[in-house]
Amino acid sequence: MGATFVLYADDMKIAALQMVSTLEVDRNLAAAAALVADAAASGARLVALPEYFCFMGQRDEDKLAIAEADGAGPIQDALATWAQRHGVWLIGGTVPIRAETPRRVYNACCVWGPTGERVARYDKIHLFAFDNGRERYDEACVLQAGQTPVVFEAEGHRVGLSVCYDLRFPELYRTLATPACDVLVNVAAFTYTTGQAHWDVLLRARAIENQCYVLASAQGGRHDNGRRTWGHSQVIDPWGQVQACVEEGVGVAQAEVDETRLRAVRQQLPALAHRRLG
Repeated sequence: MGATFVLYADDMKIAALQMVSTLEVDRNLAAAAALVADAAASGARLVALPEYFCFMGQRDEDKLAIAEADGAGPIQDALATWAQRHGVWLIGGTVPIRAETPRRVYNACCVWGPTGERVARYDKIHLFAFDNGRERYDEACVLQAGQTPVVFEAEGHRVGLSVCYDLRFPELYRTLATPACDVLVNVAAFTYTTGQAHWDVLLRARAIENQCYVLASAQGGRHDNGRRTWGHSQVIDPWGQVQACVEEGVGVAQAEVDETRLRAVRQQLPALAHRRLG
């Protein structure tokens, strides 16, 4: 199947914000607000917070206590306020939004535009499970899986959303990138073990195979609950080259979506147009 290309927009600076979120929502919101302000002051127009930016609990069930109704609550209100205050497109990491099933929440990645209006919501489709005898996780105990891939447009750029474990499923990104995206976003809290092994190579693969920028915002450090996350928030160009990276701790990885670069990669190696399956 041939690829459909969109008209090229102007260059846009994008930023991945890295956090080491805590057990305290208010503390996390203050830290996130400062990072969004820093990125905006440096000229970023599209800004992404990491998964679980607002809360890293002792247990998965703890997020039920802070879950919000769709479109209403202090966490969502704060994100809308920051987007409007700084005039940015803000990808709000993930927020626990109550599901229809009792004691379940969606791990929702929502986006607010520069006016403070919400423009997109993506519910994480693929739920992480891992057990190596020392570490055990099963998100399906609390999370309700989403069903629908989501793309939104920011200043002429097609932007596709994904969350953490989604990164391992290239078919999701093929769906997002039909027609082609300028930026694919992954907001994450990769464990140190799986991140060290796979994070960088998976991100670069998604950029190379879809010939677009990848904006990856992650948790990166030792958390109050004892968990350690891999970090390495980064921006990758369509050739798979890392443009900016924060390895560990709090910080901002920022780079430019260069439309000339996008165009050159797709014209010199027209792999998207050569697709025959899917």
